Amino acid sequence: MVTHQQSSEDNNRLPALQNNDWMRDCLRRSPVRKVYLDPTMEQSVIKAWADLCWSTGKEIYLRVPQLADLPQTQRPGDWRLKRLMDWLMAALLLVVFSPLMGLLAIWVRLDSPGSVLFRQWRVGAEGELFRIYKFRSMQVDAEARHQEVMGNQTGLHKLEHDPRITQAGRWLRKLSLDELPQLWNVLRGEMSLVGPRPWALYDAVRIPNELQGRLNALPGMTGPWQVSARSNELDLYAVTCRDLAYLQQWHLWRDISVLLVTVPKVLFGSGAC
Repeated sequence: MVTHQQSSEDNNRLPALQNNDWMRDCLRRSPVRKVYLDPTMEQSVIKAWADLCWSTGKEIYLRVPQLADLPQTQRPGDWRLKRLMDWLMAALLLVVFSPLMGLLAIWVRLDSPGSVLFRQWRVGAEGELFRIYKFRSMQVDAEARHQEVMGNQTGLHKLEHDPRITQAGRWLRKLSLDELPQLWNVLRGEMSLVGPRPWALYDAVRIPNELQGRLNALPGMTGPWQVSARSNELDLYAVTCRDLAYLQQWHLWRDISVLLVTVPKVLFGSGAC
């Protein structure tokens, strides 16, 4: 197990990361299996560590406070049933939607240059970082232009009219079709069908210290945030508090009701951006 914390004086630089080959070789030779990072570190540094750990087969986590009100501790029997349902439904949906996903992949490839899938680091259960999969809905330089477009955004880093979104991407997002590859994340156990928002690093690192326990939760493809506000709520504090309330009041039947409400929301593109 490796941990790393930074003071404000050295927050801008990690000298070891200036030589990625050397650092990668050190990690590959190291017997440690898990790396824990301070969530106050800069997003770019966390991403650099995540990339290195992924390439060397190491697990990487944000060091976040424990949260007592997790569903798996409140109702362990219901939680095991939920996870079984996640796996079975994700496998079934991947088979059912595979022809559609093939057509969408062709559309994305023909619409704009770049890879079909978009991969991005997100925060999962117990603060573990994982790579989420989506159909690419933005231009290939979207990540490089993130600060340019979102630099002045005080809330969640989401824009209704983001200039980086492609023509195909607008339709994919409107119908939430860009999220279909996340079924693979569910099958891998990194996500659930229903759960709190899967935080991207640029949002996760801005969560107030007193709410960082929220980062222990298993994220979902859909959740109460999607069926109620669905991307229209941009206040980071308010959204995090809503996620914590969901976790404290979790019940299997509530997740099932969220799934049922999600279907018409997706079909009508309600609130998507």
